[in-house]
Amino acid sequence: MSIQYILSGFAVGLLVGLTGVGGGSLMTPLLTLMFGVTPSVAVGTDLAFASITKSAGTITHRSRGTVHWDIVGRLCLGALPAALVATLALQYFGPLNAAIGKVIRYTIAVSVLLTVVAILFRGKMLAWVNASPSHQLHGRSLFAATVASGALLGTLVTISSIGAGAIGATLLVMLYPRLTPAEVAGTDIAYAVPLTAIAAVGHWWLGSIDWTLLLTLLVGSLPGITLGAWAARAVPERVLRGLLAMTLAGVAVKLLH
Repeated sequence: MSIQYILSGFAVGLLVGLTGVGGGSLMTPLLTLMFGVTPSVAVGTDLAFASITKSAGTITHRSRGTVHWDIVGRLCLGALPAALVATLALQYFGPLNAAIGKVIRYTIAVSVLLTVVAILFRGKMLAWVNASPSHQLHGRSLFAATVASGALLGTLVTISSIGAGAIGATLLVMLYPRLTPAEVAGTDIAYAVPLTAIAAVGHWWLGSIDWTLLLTLLVGSLPGITLGAWAARAVPERVLRGLLAMTLAGVAVKLLH
């Protein structure tokens, strides 16, 4: 079982390093479906996994100059307070019993479906934005939209551990269409580090992190995300998007049953 955890961590880390997408969208469903981890523990463990794994990815992307720190700051301005509020809301609505676990499971499924839509239509959305310069935001409007996007992501990620990658990357493409795919991946990974760290602390407070499982996953994910970040420009993006979309669609269907 430990070997399976390590291989799963490596595969997810590699994919996140390549695209900035697939961390929570893949790891949380893998933990619940393949390894039988309860949804609440899967979410908490995945958040801690993401914060450490993406720290390694950020270092690699930073060395390649593919992180826009001004955008990272704007996203965090909305995401970090939202993560704190979402954690308090989880605590207020009671312990993570079976009913709460069911809510989290359905939240994960809906988030995965949103991720599939974001991946499939990302290219068309980018083409529409580039063809309509008047619809692009600038100045204060762009700043406010980025902060609001961060708040949405902070809430979604804290509840389900999903959204920081695919949905975050899609929002970056829409708001900042001139970013290259590598810059989208690097910026997306960098802002997710403090967000997932705060959310993970909240879940640690709620008692929903399996530390042994976390350490085993990290053995595979740290070399995986480092390798993926270095190879980000070599693998065709269309191939990765198609494979990821099909995988996530299957995961979502299983979670809803």
